[in-house]
Amino acid sequence: MVAVVRTRVARTRFAMGLAVALFAAGVGPVAHAASIETIAKQAILVDITSNTVLFEKSPDQRMAPSSMSKIMTMYMVFDAIKEGRLTLESTLPVSERAWRMQGSKMFVELHNNIKVDDLIKGVIVQSGNDACIVFAEGLAGSESAFAERMNKRARELGLKDTNLTNATGWPDPNHYMTARDLAILAEHLIKDFPEYYHYYSIREFKYHGINQGNRNPLLYRGMDVDGMKTGHTEAGGYGLTASAEREGRRLILVVNGLPNMQARADESARLIEWGFREFATYALFKAGETVDQVPLWLGAQDTVPVTVPEDMKVTMARADRSGMKVSLVSNAPVAAPVKKGDVVGKVVVSAPGFPGKEFPVVAAQDVEKLGFVGRALAAAKFLIFGAS
Repeated sequence: MVAVVRTRVARTRFAMGLAVALFAAGVGPVAHAASIETIAKQAILVDITSNTVLFEKSPDQRMAPSSMSKIMTMYMVFDAIKEGRLTLESTLPVSERAWRMQGSKMFVELHNNIKVDDLIKGVIVQSGNDACIVFAEGLAGSESAFAERMNKRARELGLKDTNLTNATGWPDPNHYMTARDLAILAEHLIKDFPEYYHYYSIREFKYHGINQGNRNPLLYRGMDVDGMKTGHTEAGGYGLTASAEREGRRLILVVNGLPNMQARADESARLIEWGFREFATYALFKAGETVDQVPLWLGAQDTVPVTVPEDMKVTMARADRSGMKVSLVSNAPVAAPVKKGDVVGKVVVSAPGFPGKEFPVVAAQDVEKLGFVGRALAAAKFLIFGAS
């Protein structure tokens, strides 16, 4: 059981979105541990189990995402499958434009009709630019129309500094994202389409007689990485969006601007291992579990039990855990009536070296206001004895 210190405040505003909304807005809490540096130009490491940023370096700087932007291409594909506009057995035609596309290729055949399942592997495993264009033209009629749809979806997902002009990540000064946006997108794909995320852990795929290995170097290192996508252009350098799950925690890492493939592999592995080693996620309360009682004013009962609407988890440096303090802050007594689900306070988690994190607490039940006689007796009691 977590010990909770109850704090009363004279006036408190409760404009507190859920932790995931805070992260999506780019203001999620940043945990602290022993400092670490990276030669990557842009980087962000997030524990999405608790939506806590563990490390960041220029996370909101616009950058060329290269093939990492294919994560958005696949988000659109998986969404089409979920909506029933495609199936894994559907086939899509190969245009001359797709067939002629340069860069990394799946080696699609001109005028052939290719199964969606194969095209997915062609994009994710082989980073096929040609397969991306087949998808773009099949879903939107043209790559430019597909890019418009991706940008619309990016805004809906909360990507604040993303603009995509193509489905492949092909170099274009107007094709950009930020490391933070890529991390948010990766989290959405993992959570919105868990039934298709397994494609990202496929290590090799053979098509048209050509066997190609997955370009994600961390899939081969035995460190619990199960996705996602590499990228490289002259403008952006070498980049990687990666995700790993270990002991109930999932980390997402985005790095970009690295000088070569070896640096990309080594820096990514080092940052992920640091995140798992130096930090831990602590479960404090489950959704619906009673946190404490909050006093009521003129209520049919003196207090109301309060709960957290979502599982309450915090990620902090392991060294900070011994100093963790959990406080219930409310504008008590809260005036009745109170409806189940009303926000009546917040839980504040703090620790030395930890920036703090807040969670809304809600009433666990309805409590009606006292009737006229009850209110009169309560007022008389207040005049005689004062506030308790």
